[in-house]
Amino acid sequence: VQLQASGGGLVQAGGSLRLSCAASGRTLRNYIMGWFRQAPGKEREFVAAIGWSGPTTYYADSVKGRFTISRDNAKNTVYLQINSLKPEDTAVYYCAAAYSGSVYYTETSQYNFWGQGTLVTVSS
Repeated sequence: VQLQASGGGLVQAGGSLRLSCAASGRTLRNYIMGWFRQAPGKEREFVAAIGWSGPTTYYADSVKGRFTISRDNAKNTVYLQINSLKPEDTAVYYCAAAYSGSVYYTETSQYNFWGQGTLVTVSS
């Protein structure tokens, strides 16, 4: 699976962005899809994950209520809607796929495939 993340950019605090992760090479059916982020000088951290059928989602406490993960299996694409952005949300955001995994996978080692990342910068 090849993953291509896009949608990052520079936004003011309080603004919104919608990140996309398009997959190619094979269908995303049976893959758990996740979003992670890595801020400068910090380790990559889990943000959100969604089950292959869509309804089941799981979020890091730091983003719960502001971020929404969704997927369109027909388009082989996963989205991350980010609202009420804060300067501390500044990071490179990565999408990832885990075959037959769990929506509660929060460790990078649990994901088989990774996108290249898209930079989100939030100004105060």
